[in-house]
Amino acid sequence: MRRHENEPIVVQRDVKAVIIPAGIEVKLRTGSVGYITQALGGSFTVYVEGNLFRIAGEDADAIGKEPVKKPELPPGASDEDVRKLVWDQMKSCFDPEIPVNIVDLGLIYTCDVMPNDDGSRNVHVTMTLTAPGCGMGEVLVQDVKDKVEAVPTIREARVDLVFDPPWSQSMMSEAARLQTGMM
Repeated sequence: MRRHENEPIVVQRDVKAVIIPAGIEVKLRTGSVGYITQALGGSFTVYVEGNLFRIAGEDADAIGKEPVKKPELPPGASDEDVRKLVWDQMKSCFDPEIPVNIVDLGLIYTCDVMPNDDGSRNVHVTMTLTAPGCGMGEVLVQDVKDKVEAVPTIREARVDLVFDPPWSQSMMSEAARLQTGMM
């Protein structure tokens, strides 16, 4: 994905956004001017009028960008194909303030993909946050749920937010620690 950091934007239509780090939903109005600070995983972090906001990938057109394409499975996909695509979807979820995906940050504790009799599947994810008081927690949980449920054959995704064990930097992948300078 092409990086868009510091790219100027003008909001082209009223759009839902979430204030970072408070996690409160607001509406950015047509004509608002700002710039993109992060464009990862299909969502955008934008700086407008002195605040950071997260705009969902499905609303990318509101800032002149292409909406994210839905994930696809090959015909006759196996349970393993689905499991891999679910993990790939979770790797497209980013904390709006940290340019590392939540899988490499070590925020996903478990991900169980369970087949149903009708060929559909249910998914149960257990995840945490880097800090328990993070206002973006529910936003990240919903992002995981939405992206997992976008996988073909997934009937339902349940995402549980837990704080035991507490997250620590040691849970980050080596690549994530290197990227964030925590090596």
